[in-house]
Amino acid sequence: MKRLKTLFVSALMLLAAVTVQAQSGPAGTFTTGKNTFLLNGKPFVVRAAELHYPRIPKAYWEHRIQLCKAMGMNTICIYLFWNYHEQQEGVFDFEGQKDVAEFVKLIQKNGMYCIVRPGPYVCAEWDMGGLPWWLLKKQDLKVRTNQDSLFMARTIRYMKQAGRQLAPLQIQNGGNIIMVQVENEYGVWGNDEVYMSAIRDNIRAAGFDKVQLFRCDWSSNFHRYKLDGVASTLNFGAGSNIDNQFKKFKEMNPDAPLMCSEYWTGWFDQWGRPHETRDVNSFIGSLKDMMDRNISFSLYMAHGGTSFGQWAGANAPPYAPTATSYDYNAPIDEAGNTTEKFFAVRDLLKNYLQEGEKLGEIPANPEKAITLPAIQFTQTAALFENLPKPVKSEDIQPMEVFNQGWGRILYRTQLPAGSARRKLVLQEVHDWATVYINGKPVGKLDRRRGDNTIDIPATTASARLDILVDATGRVNYGQAIIDRKGITKQVLVVEGADSTVLRNWLVYNFPVEAAFQRSKVWSKKKLQGPGWYKGSFTVTKTGNTFIDVSKMGKGMVWVNGYNLGRYWKIGPQQTLFLPGAWLKKGSNEIIVLDVDQPAADVAVAGLDKPILDKTSQDESLLHRKPGQQLRLEGVTPVYTGTLPAGNGWKAVQFDAVKQGRYFCLEALNSQKEGDPVTSLAEMEVLDENGNVISTLSWKVLYADSEEVTAANNAADKVYDAQESLIWQTQTTGGKPAHPHQLVIDMGAVVNVKGIRLLPRSDKSTSGMIKDFRFYLQTAPFRF
Repeated sequence: MKRLKTLFVSALMLLAAVTVQAQSGPAGTFTTGKNTFLLNGKPFVVRAAELHYPRIPKAYWEHRIQLCKAMGMNTICIYLFWNYHEQQEGVFDFEGQKDVAEFVKLIQKNGMYCIVRPGPYVCAEWDMGGLPWWLLKKQDLKVRTNQDSLFMARTIRYMKQAGRQLAPLQIQNGGNIIMVQVENEYGVWGNDEVYMSAIRDNIRAAGFDKVQLFRCDWSSNFHRYKLDGVASTLNFGAGSNIDNQFKKFKEMNPDAPLMCSEYWTGWFDQWGRPHETRDVNSFIGSLKDMMDRNISFSLYMAHGGTSFGQWAGANAPPYAPTATSYDYNAPIDEAGNTTEKFFAVRDLLKNYLQEGEKLGEIPANPEKAITLPAIQFTQTAALFENLPKPVKSEDIQPMEVFNQGWGRILYRTQLPAGSARRKLVLQEVHDWATVYINGKPVGKLDRRRGDNTIDIPATTASARLDILVDATGRVNYGQAIIDRKGITKQVLVVEGADSTVLRNWLVYNFPVEAAFQRSKVWSKKKLQGPGWYKGSFTVTKTGNTFIDVSKMGKGMVWVNGYNLGRYWKIGPQQTLFLPGAWLKKGSNEIIVLDVDQPAADVAVAGLDKPILDKTSQDESLLHRKPGQQLRLEGVTPVYTGTLPAGNGWKAVQFDAVKQGRYFCLEALNSQKEGDPVTSLAEMEVLDENGNVISTLSWKVLYADSEEVTAANNAADKVYDAQESLIWQTQTTGGKPAHPHQLVIDMGAVVNVKGIRLLPRSDKSTSGMIKDFRFYLQTAPFRF
């Protein structure tokens, strides 16, 4: 009997393999040759378009694929998002909207190849870079290393699931997957070849044993590690100097094919920062340069879409949560419409088609834009009157400890009596909190500003203390990726020299699922604090629309059970995309949870165009107070020097090790004579052993000038580990003259032996520093 069962299972497996073969096509090959990729033995230039299936409603998958083909692409590049498919540990979901195999088959149906990037880490401005939140239950968790057995074991399990879905679709099996990526931009994180080799081997063991593997990094860090048997590619942005980007790579890999695996068509928006765009001419210019050199590429993004629900991530340092819209200023906009960039790409690439290729027809958008009249909310539910069952906890702990992945969390305890004004210290709040005493709000804290302390009034008796924390995106990039939510350390009451740790908490969890939002006790009362708003609206025809939330405060929106994502009145995004496929003719339900104070006339409406560029100026994020002036009289620089012209990192070594916590970089002039601007992409401080000092505790104390109106060029961009973003002094409203100064608190006294500076990497030379001074002190600078 056992033998019969074995034969039966083998027969089923064989049948499944035959079915896959029949659904696809003849087996093929894709490999690296000398200075070129080879498709079925012939030279092939990859023209890829990046699409993210979770950011596109399933009803529109094929439309977006067809748009990419019409733009001149022959390949679609996709990420796999581990935390999207395993939201609860051990429970995998590849059905419906998560059916990535169906997405890949649609790509093949439309005559295109596919590149798969399964991680485990992917970045993508996605919550925790694709790593699942439940890993954070392990207190000493380490990620992106084989030094943590839990991380590696769960990675292997996930990769096997990914292989079951997609390995049958490799080109060698008759599918259309031509390449699979190993990890993602690991050179930014580290240089652990043992870990990267383990991920490579796990990907192969998961079934991707035939396909061409590759890795992607930046031109500044690709050389930090080696990975045998894996092709190398580079990532860089619009307007880059192509020859400079590949110069070092070609020297080290003279026979390798060249590919820009992420050519950034635009950029993503961050809450409270200006809307990001990239000039179409600059973008097309560098793309043409690649085509003229037969360099393969992938447009990141061809179509960004939307980070629906809780999936938008964050950058750090400094903490900067990403907006819900992932429009990305891409050639295909958030709602699937063609743009000026789309036609510029199509017009360019028609001249570079290869044998057997032709431009696809431009498909019509399946959903026309519609407007909706003002939607009135007829029911409300106050948050404090709809508390779920609490959990007791002696010490305050982060959200993940209570088996909650996303949303809001309320901490409640008793505040001891105090006769004088005191301070409440939250260590650390992740990410935005309102503090209540006896039900009345007394202050708000914002992680973006590094807030952790508020003044609290005297109380003659013990009082009820409530701290409502709204979690925005988990950090998806850099060393701060271990990003637990809620309050992650402790809460103290400080009175004079005395401090008391508060204990004995009741904890209330508010998850993001639609069913939880619907299960409230509804009334018609006007809300005076945080709570839910519920209403309905009727449509006679469906279509794409944008919910105008500019009169709301901060929260989330659900329509017919679909989570449209986060909104925040600080902008730049003031609308949420509502796909027509999620509407129905007749009555539609809308629920809004707002944790801040909306405008008095609470209402939303549906617009036919988005508002993505309306920012409420947040003075607290500026790095110079009105009238503030740095005083350097009598201060001796530890180094005065001149930087050579050109791109690439510039290293400076001091004669001796210096000690300090606060430093000032003073730019005296620019490489171009008469240029009043200063710009800088990245800055590193080196210890006595030449190691880069961590920037996680850095804070900008002063910048004499920064461009935060026309572009997101704030001073903190010098340590955000994003080489394509720069600090740039004002270029609008007047250009202040040199010298330009930047003062940073490193958070602790450290030994310093040198610094490294990275100029901007695009074709512009504006603001590149020539002569400079570097000051270092253990005491703060004077203002």
